[in-house]
Amino acid sequence: MHFRQFYLNCLAHASYLVASDGEAAVIDPQRDIEQYLDEAQRLGATIRYVIETHLHADFVSGHRELAARSGAEIVFGREAHAELPHRAVADGDELRVGRIRLRALETPGHTPESVSWLVVDEDGVARKVLTGDTLFIGDVGRPDLAGGRGFTPRQMASLLYDSLHGKLLTLDDEVEVWPAHGAGSACGKNISNERSSTIGQQRRFNYALQPMTREAFVDMMTSDLSPAPRYFPMDAELNRRGARALDDVRATPLDAREVERQLADGALVLDVRDAAAFGAGHIAGAINIGLRGQYASWAGTLLAPESRLIVVADDDAQAAEAVMRLARVGLENAIGYLDGGIAAWRAVRLPLATLPQLAVTELRDRLADVRVLDVRRRGEYASGHVPGAVNVPLDVLEDELDALAIDRDEPLAIICAGGYRSSAAASLLRRHAFASLVNVSGGTTAWVSAGLKTE
Repeated sequence: MHFRQFYLNCLAHASYLVASDGEAAVIDPQRDIEQYLDEAQRLGATIRYVIETHLHADFVSGHRELAARSGAEIVFGREAHAELPHRAVADGDELRVGRIRLRALETPGHTPESVSWLVVDEDGVARKVLTGDTLFIGDVGRPDLAGGRGFTPRQMASLLYDSLHGKLLTLDDEVEVWPAHGAGSACGKNISNERSSTIGQQRRFNYALQPMTREAFVDMMTSDLSPAPRYFPMDAELNRRGARALDDVRATPLDAREVERQLADGALVLDVRDAAAFGAGHIAGAINIGLRGQYASWAGTLLAPESRLIVVADDDAQAAEAVMRLARVGLENAIGYLDGGIAAWRAVRLPLATLPQLAVTELRDRLADVRVLDVRRRGEYASGHVPGAVNVPLDVLEDELDALAIDRDEPLAIICAGGYRSSAAASLLRRHAFASLVNVSGGTTAWVSAGLKTE
């Protein structure tokens, strides 16, 4: 048996290829699919199945394109009601891949249609379980993504309790656990950095699998849930229908004057450079979401799907990557990119805005006359923050502007963990007429490293 995990750091997404005797199956593929085709070719294997553990909400799957290019059959759990040709499986159904078997375990709770897949080897021994978003390493899937399908989060959490205790925890301790996400995914609360484990290790160390009543589990799983990113429902429905081929999603180079005309017509600039470059000079009104971080997730969270986007990047290759990574989360609305980058904008003498960058030692000296806004998550803020800082997480910042009770002309220093989210937040606030903003370089990490006091 050949088994390989493909891990996409920017979306904390794990996908898999399982092969035996010239046949293969791909599980939970990302939208750009060449790596699976290349791996199958290297193995001399034919991809027979493209399997989805559930309707993913945090990324767009490449199942439709991969099936079209490989001749494979798409497989969903029966409750997915997918709208493209597929095999709908129920509990206990099996797929043969060479001399191994993949056995479906219906494990609803994260979503109604969730299916985990038990990998049974050539000797008939269950070796691995692909748990999708039902069981993570150190965590379990959030229960509030059923959308308009008639389930409350508490009902889904109750189903999740049954799936964990009635299905997954009945497996032998030696069975390996391979989930669809790692640390940083919004599909769980506190997922580990580890990318695999065993049932025995999770039984011992996963907080959500410790002995407790159903009621206690449901209470725990439905409390303190962060809001789901707004692109999640869009991606789940796109995955139900099947996305078009990634090569069909392209952006064209635009000269500076054409960008100027598009902006006058309502387009939005998405600047994907790092915070320092953005701060030194950018097109007024641009949103800064740096390509180096969890760019696609933040873009899906902060940008309206209907926005017509123009990308500003360091070079053409970075612009192309930015457009591709937007498509991974279903944002296919980039109409072009600024050809030549900010240098081209400067060359025709068009105006630039700046965002001052403030060192943590400078912030310490200015605390008496500047308000500090911390845009990290609630738990990060609670673990230690700059004295007097107000906390509004980036993902809800625009929704809670009125509650800030801050004069929009008042000096405001924006801080996060390292300067990435704070630069995005400052760019959003500029669009809401906050006039006197600075971005704190290095963020709270730099503040702590400098030995400065936290609350």
